[in-house]
Amino acid sequence: MKTVIIGASGGIGGALADAIEEEGEAVLRLSRPTLDLTDEASIAAAAAAAGKIDRVVVATGVLHEGERGPEKALRDLDPAWLARQYAVNAIGPALVAKHFLPIMPRTGRSIFAVLSARVGSISDNRLGGWYGYRASKAALNQLVRTLAVEERRRNDRGIVVALHPGTVDTRLSKPFQQGGRDLFKPDRAAVQLLDVLDGLRPQDSGKLFAWDGAEITP
Repeated sequence: MKTVIIGASGGIGGALADAIEEEGEAVLRLSRPTLDLTDEASIAAAAAAAGKIDRVVVATGVLHEGERGPEKALRDLDPAWLARQYAVNAIGPALVAKHFLPIMPRTGRSIFAVLSARVGSISDNRLGGWYGYRASKAALNQLVRTLAVEERRRNDRGIVVALHPGTVDTRLSKPFQQGGRDLFKPDRAAVQLLDVLDGLRPQDSGKLFAWDGAEITP
């Protein structure tokens, strides 16, 4: 099996690549500047050079950038920041799917996974706030569902899935960490996510799963 990790320079992406290599499997690590989620040409070029692959994990996302962070209230909404979150958290992974899913096997098991978030669940939203991050991850979850429907026509054993890794000790979560037993180190998060992927079946395609394997309602 050969796995492509997109966002391999990040905390979770790097840990996933390390864990897969420790199992003796081939990994292609992709990140900026080789692949930029906001540059479709770079995504297409990376896919063209990837060779035969069986699994893709998109381990990317933006929650804060520079002085920008999650919106606490309606008055904080900014169109440019909203667009940036959609570009990285939803549109980018969809473009990765556009170029990578067609080069994956047409028969047999294959996996295309993206890192999403529990806060993208509409039914689970009880606190409000974090408008852009919530909405862009909700969009990602819908894109995963739609991709899964089309992929099933191409390969009925192909799996397209979204994963919630929990709160992981990375740059993305650093300003919002509260410590405690629910804060995972990247290496542990990677193993947990790989365990979830290993346990997936074709009928799980299109769904969102937490780090412990529990299904999350979008």
